[in-house]
Amino acid sequence: MEIWQVVGLALIVAIFSTVLKEMNRNEFALQLTILAGTIIFVLVLDKIKIIVDLLQSLADQANISSYYLFIVLKIVGVAYLAEFGADICRDAEQKALASKIELAAKIGVIVLAIPIIVAILESIKQLVP
Repeated sequence: MEIWQVVGLALIVAIFSTVLKEMNRNEFALQLTILAGTIIFVLVLDKIKIIVDLLQSLADQANISSYYLFIVLKIVGVAYLAEFGADICRDAEQKALASKIELAAKIGVIVLAIPIIVAILESIKQLVP
């Protein structure tokens, strides 16, 4: 899927969603938006695989443990998923719920990053006499 296809789909859905909202069909507008977002996510999955494979190759060349790469990818995944969920909540006019998703994601990212932080601190500790 190319970016122009993603943008085209998003614009078409935005127009239909706006028309549905004008007709007081907010529930259909929200469902259409969620469906479009899910379709776009599924369509870009093959691009995500290419990125992950490239990063794995670079990590192997740099002798970086794939464990740390997995953590970084998991953090990125949490961030994207949280943004997607929070945006859906905002579309449904649930701003407080969107904020809670973002808070949970921030905490989740910190928890996931702990092994990387510990490894960095241990490396620094070995460098300092």
